[in-house]
Amino acid sequence: MEPLLLSRYTATSALGRGLTPQREALEQGISGLTPNDFDDAALDTRIGRVAGLENIALPPALADCDCRNNRLALLGLEQDGFLAAAQAAVARYGASRVAVILGTSTSGIFDTELAYRRRDPHSGALPADFNYRGSHSIFGVAGFVRRAIGAGGPAWVVSTACSSSAKVFAAAVRLIHSGLADAAVVGGVDSLCLTTLYGFNSLELVGPAPCRPYDAERSGISIGEAAAFVLLERPREVAGVDEVSILLTGYGESSDAHHMSAPHPQGLGAQLAMNEALGRAGRTAREIDYINLHGTGTPANDAAEGRAVAACFGVESPPAANSTKGATGHTLGAAGALEAVFCALALEHGFIPASPGTRTVDATIPLRYVIKARRADLRHVLSNSLGFGGSNCSLVFSRREARS
Repeated sequence: MEPLLLSRYTATSALGRGLTPQREALEQGISGLTPNDFDDAALDTRIGRVAGLENIALPPALADCDCRNNRLALLGLEQDGFLAAAQAAVARYGASRVAVILGTSTSGIFDTELAYRRRDPHSGALPADFNYRGSHSIFGVAGFVRRAIGAGGPAWVVSTACSSSAKVFAAAVRLIHSGLADAAVVGGVDSLCLTTLYGFNSLELVGPAPCRPYDAERSGISIGEAAAFVLLERPREVAGVDEVSILLTGYGESSDAHHMSAPHPQGLGAQLAMNEALGRAGRTAREIDYINLHGTGTPANDAAEGRAVAACFGVESPPAANSTKGATGHTLGAAGALEAVFCALALEHGFIPASPGTRTVDATIPLRYVIKARRADLRHVLSNSLGFGGSNCSLVFSRREARS
C-alpha cells in the first residue's frame, strides 16, 4: 500500500502529558500504575489514572461537551503542538478534506453514571443538565475533536473494544487512498469509569497487583485511561519533512468471532491480522525488528497471542517483543493508538521499550520477550491490538531516512 506519514503525534496517559514523559518512562521502565482510588469503586486493583482531569475546563464554545472523556481528549490535543498542527492541516487542505476517526469503548459513560445518582427520586428522570449527545454518545468524542480542530470532513468513531483505535488507522488509509480526504486525525480516547472497572472485575480479569504481561505468574489486567492522536498525511503533501520520518506502511484486520470475551486459543484471528499487515507493508516476518504485543497480562490472552506470533514469525529467531501495558495499564479503546505512538517513539529514538511489571517470562510461550529497555536500530515494527469478540488489528510502522 502507499504509506502514510505520521506528520505529528502525541499521547497522554498515566505516565504523564505528552511525548517526553511517555518516552522517558518507556526507556527507564517506569510504571504509572497506582492503587485504585477512582471515585467510590471499592476494588482492590491498580489503575493507570491521568492526573488532573478533574481540574480541566473546556472552553466556552465546547462546554456542552463537558465530560471526563472529552476533558482527557482536550488535554491530549494540547500536547506537543498537536492541536496547532491539526488546525494547520485544516487550513492547508480545507475543512472538508480533513477527517476525524477515533476509537473509544465507553466514551463519556462516567458522566452518565454520575447523572444516574442524581435522578429525580419520583420520576427517575435524569438531571436537566445531563447532555447525552455531548458526553456519553459514542460519537461524542469525535464530534468534540472535530469541533476543536475545525475539521469538516468525514468523521466517525470505531468501538470494537480493545482494537478500536488501531482500526482507525486502517479506516484512514482507505479514506485517503479513495480520495475522500487528504488528511486524517486518528487516535483513541478512553477514560476510567465504574462500568469498566466493575465489568472487568465481574469477568475475574483484574487482580490486586500491577499487571504483569507474559509473566509466568500473571493474573489479570490493570485498567488505565489515555488519549493518543496522530495526524496522517501523504508524505508528498508535507513540506519540510524531518530527517527521520515515521510511516504507516501496513495494516491487517480480522474478526474471528471465536467468543464474546475469550480469544481463540491458537490466536487464528491474530495470525490473519498480522499476516495481512505484513503483506500490505511488503515485508517479510524476518524484516520486523520489534513487536508491541497486545499483552494484557491475563493467562488466556497472552498465551493465545504468543502462539499466534510463533506461528507467524517462527520460534528460531523471532523479533524482539513485549507489552507496554505494565506501564500504562490497559487503556481499552485508546490502547491501539497509544501503542502506535509508542512504536513511533521507538522508531524515532532507536529503542525497545521496557515491560515494567514482568519479572519472569512464561517459559511456555515461545517469544523473545524483552523486559528491560535497550537501544536498537529499528526499521520496521508491528503493533497488535486484539479485542473482545475476536476483533483484531495489526499495524506496521516504518522508519524512513531523508534522502541526502
